[in-house]
Amino acid sequence: MTTGRASVLAALFLGALALRPQLVGIGPLFPEVQRDLATSHAVVGLLGTIPVLCMGLFAPPAAYLMGWIGSRAAVAGCLGLIALFGTARALAPGAALVIALTVPVGIGMGVAGALLPVAVKERFSDRPAFATGVYTSGIQLGSALSAAAAVPLAGIAGGWRGPLLVFSAVTGGLVAAWLGLTRRQGRERGSARRPLKLPWGSGVAWLLALLFGLMGVVYYGINSWLPDSYVERGWSEGSAGALLAVLNTAGLPASLLVPWLADRRGSRRTYLVVLAALLAVSLAALVLIPAGSYAWAALVGFAIGALFPLVLTLPLDVGRNAAEVGAIAGLMLGAGYVLAALAPFALGAARDATGSFTTSLWTIVGAALVLLVVALPLTAERLRPRTEAGFLD
Repeated sequence: MTTGRASVLAALFLGALALRPQLVGIGPLFPEVQRDLATSHAVVGLLGTIPVLCMGLFAPPAAYLMGWIGSRAAVAGCLGLIALFGTARALAPGAALVIALTVPVGIGMGVAGALLPVAVKERFSDRPAFATGVYTSGIQLGSALSAAAAVPLAGIAGGWRGPLLVFSAVTGGLVAAWLGLTRRQGRERGSARRPLKLPWGSGVAWLLALLFGLMGVVYYGINSWLPDSYVERGWSEGSAGALLAVLNTAGLPASLLVPWLADRRGSRRTYLVVLAALLAVSLAALVLIPAGSYAWAALVGFAIGALFPLVLTLPLDVGRNAAEVGAIAGLMLGAGYVLAALAPFALGAARDATGSFTTSLWTIVGAALVLLVVALPLTAERLRPRTEAGFLD
């Protein structure tokens, strides 16, 4: 691998570290946030719903931003947005302002996340699953570290706002790292040509969107409410946060190992179906057999950690070039994140309505089972570039 490609991989990894701490790291703090802001589970769930919804709504325009100012400046601007408004949110008084300032944090996450698959297609078309696994491992590591550190940092800082300030400061440092590692691309701009419109009529693209959305329902539902559900079972907030840290840490090796294998042997569908089945079974075990919670959480994390880069690789399989990949990824991420955004709020509302997290957790299990069904039609014939004109026009 050339020095330039290695620098880009390092930049993708480090930039991705900033894309989840403001979302995943606040999950273990939900009980404290709820008490401090004197609000309901559903309202606190908006802190998980809003960023994911923004990821969906602002993923499609990412290609236009990239064409205007180039990927280097676009990603740096997104990371800066997360750092700036993450700081403002941590200092904001009152629930309404905290929730409002979550919107620009989510915009930064959404636009940056949509730019990364295009960068992979442009520079790593020979090993797309591996390169995708590198930056998704950054997302996983950022998630794991923030989940593990959130409660201890809150104890040191005397409240839930301290961890968010730390996450924002680290993100500011990652902006500098991104700019330094990509400095050789400083004068590059994206294509001035208008990006292809989204493939609204493509059945395959909608299958990918549904697959990604269901995966998001599981991931963001678990990250938002698994700690709180175990606090409800009598666990301490620290132990419940550690459970989430185990889940996200277990995804790290999977996010590199499974995509590496998927580039070399077997079909995408085989990996997707096996991992979806493992996810459903281990989620059910989390509900039914809490004595083995750390083991089940590790299996859930492994399955999600492997599924995430594999699903993000699918637009690279279907698209013929970077523009088509951007269009397919825009629809997949846009529609998928909008679906996933329902999870934190809806599952919190279900907890308010029923008085326990049992219904919420079984809903997540159900989403994993539907994910398994949706993966079945994704044969090798469907997951290939289309050659006929007008596919994405």
